[in-house]
Amino acid sequence: MSASERRQDLTIPSRPLDFSEKPEAEMRAEARAFYEDMKRRRTVREFSGRDVPREIIENAILAAGTAPSGANHQPWHFSVIGKGEVRSRLREAAEAEERAFYTEKASAEWLEALAPLGTDDHKPYLEIAPWLIAVFAQRRGGVTAGENKKNYYVSESVGIACGFLLAALHRAGLATLTHTPNPMGFLSEICGRPENEKPYMLIVAGYPAEGATVPEHALIKKPLSDICDFIE
Repeated sequence: MSASERRQDLTIPSRPLDFSEKPEAEMRAEARAFYEDMKRRRTVREFSGRDVPREIIENAILAAGTAPSGANHQPWHFSVIGKGEVRSRLREAAEAEERAFYTEKASAEWLEALAPLGTDDHKPYLEIAPWLIAVFAQRRGGVTAGENKKNYYVSESVGIACGFLLAALHRAGLATLTHTPNPMGFLSEICGRPENEKPYMLIVAGYPAEGATVPEHALIKKPLSDICDFIE
């Protein structure tokens, strides 16, 4: 029996698809409205210390957990850090890695690319913002907690989940920042994560500080003609 025949012979439990078709006019309006909302999303580096209800963060992470993943293994874990005592330790470790990046690791070309954004090793928002979400990519796992199977397309899957999370936080009315110091081993230690998980991203979430600004360079977005082509 061929592989194709074996696949056809399998009885796979399934349920009806939960899908509601919309009128074309509504689809056009929804797609445009989503774009108009998302194009207002900006990376923020000046955060307020105002509290944000935990429920908002929980629902945003639940939305991220619906992202597609290799073999549906959902190879991600989100460690949410509130305003606790670990914040100063986390900031100290992150800034140490950033100082090494700006003074030793980054090429001249890379530093030139970052210059219009005004970034540096100073990260006060890591202690100010109400929530930090450390995202970990799991090398092994499975569709249920406690499994120890190989995960597939881990980086792609976790990247999509992070995109869902950023969109959900924005739609909820929060500002965000993605922070990816390299290496990020300190996140594993601070969050108590196992060796089979790799720190993937640190997302800062909260309200922007009063008077927060955005570099003009960050407002430049490529037009559709530069990022897309249609092949018939």
